[in-house]
Order: sequence, then C-alpha cells, then structure tokens
Amino acid sequence: MIETARLLLRPWREPDKPAFHDLVNTPAMMAHFGGVTSRDRIDALLDGQMASQAADGCSMWAVEFRAGGTLAGICGLRAARPYKGTPVDDELEIGWRIGERWWGQGVAKEAAAASLAWGWANRPEPRIAAWTGAANTRSWGLMRRLGMTHRPELDYQHPLYAADDPIGAMIVYAIDRPRS
Repeated sequence: MIETARLLLRPWREPDKPAFHDLVNTPAMMAHFGGVTSRDRIDALLDGQMASQAADGCSMWAVEFRAGGTLAGICGLRAARPYKGTPVDDELEIGWRIGERWWGQGVAKEAAAASLAWGWANRPEPRIAAWTGAANTRSWGLMRRLGMTHRPELDYQHPLYAADDPIGAMIVYAIDRPRS
C-alpha cells in the first residue's frame, strides 16, 4: 500500500497476529502501555486496526521490510475516535510501535514520515496528532523529529488508566497540514 526505500506499510491480515504478538508483547515494548498483556488483548488491537481500515480507509498499518517481508511493527493513521470526551476526540492520530530489534535505525521515522505524507494526500483533516506518556522519551522525541510540536492544551489523562497512574498522563504533539 505505502512503499518507502526499506518498508511496506499495508493493512493487517489475520495471519499476522502471532508474529505481531511476539514482536510487541515484551517488557520493553509494553513498558509505556501498562506491561506485558494477554494474547487476546494484542489480537483485539489488530482487530481494531482491521476494522478501522475497512471503515476509514486507513489504520495503523503493518510495517514490514520490503526485502524479506519481516514484520517490523505497526505505524499509520487512526481516524476512529476511541477517546470520547478527551481533547483528542476529533484528532487524526498517527502512532507507531516498532520492534526493539530495530530501535535507533530510523525505521519508525521512515514509517511515520510515509504515514504523514499519505495522510496529507488522502485525508481532509487540518492536522495530525500523536500522544504518549511523558516518560516515553523515544516516542515524543520522534514526534519532534517529524516536525510535530507539543500542544499542552490537548494533553489529557487516558481513560483506560486510573487518574493517578502516570502511564495514563498523555502529552500530545501535532503537526499542521503543509501549505501548498
């Protein structure tokens, strides 16, 4: 669907679930998501992405290496509004989770930049936003490298976490549609 120099971003398929579970459900990968979780919860994440793709024409896609087809993670855009009542309720979200084996190799940036370009070409929203916990320095560091800026008026407490859980304290970055 989306090709870069090294990567292919494509919709998820049912057979991707075991490889994705093995890739992302590790202590390091899940440190900012509440820790290692059940297979059912990881499968539900992909079910949601497949539903988003069908409904909205986009999702946080499977990221695989063009050479060899190895699954590297997930990256893309989510138009669905799962966080009703939060400041990000109306935001087109970009997100990523790239396997720790490829951290520091530019894979997340390459996939995210391609996702942003796809969003500008195919979606009407005036900006694209991303959010993460304040402690997730790798994630918000990438947001900055992508040209996104912190939007403190959009920061919120994630509804899936207790009010006093620091993992749920989301900081929000956004980038406005480029002027043509």
